[in-house]
Amino acid sequence: MAKTILTVDDSPSIRQMVSFTLKSAGYEVTEAVDGQDGLDKAKLKSFNLVFTDQNMPRMDGITLIKSLRALPQYKATPILMLTTEAGEAMKTQGRAAGATGWLVKPFDPNKLLEVVKKVIG
Repeated sequence: MAKTILTVDDSPSIRQMVSFTLKSAGYEVTEAVDGQDGLDKAKLKSFNLVFTDQNMPRMDGITLIKSLRALPQYKATPILMLTTEAGEAMKTQGRAAGATGWLVKPFDPNKLLEVVKKVIG
């Protein structure tokens, strides 16, 4: 059975690139346009992995991570930040919220797949 991944980003081009990269490697991908949309979709279906941007309308990535971690089915699910934010303070906030890892945009598709394989196989 294919591993399912939720990708949350307000940029259509980033969502498209992430989805294309993951789908070409055999993963099943669901896209969400912002944190609130991501949370709504995560409540309807369980995912093996969640990618989220930080800066989005309606709900940012840190708030999304905290909201997901509050749900029993997402206590141990890997959640990776994929963002332009590279500052140590932001990374510390992300870890405190429950982020599993951090990737900086623009991303290298091979590096993205390497990280995905590492966290969910």
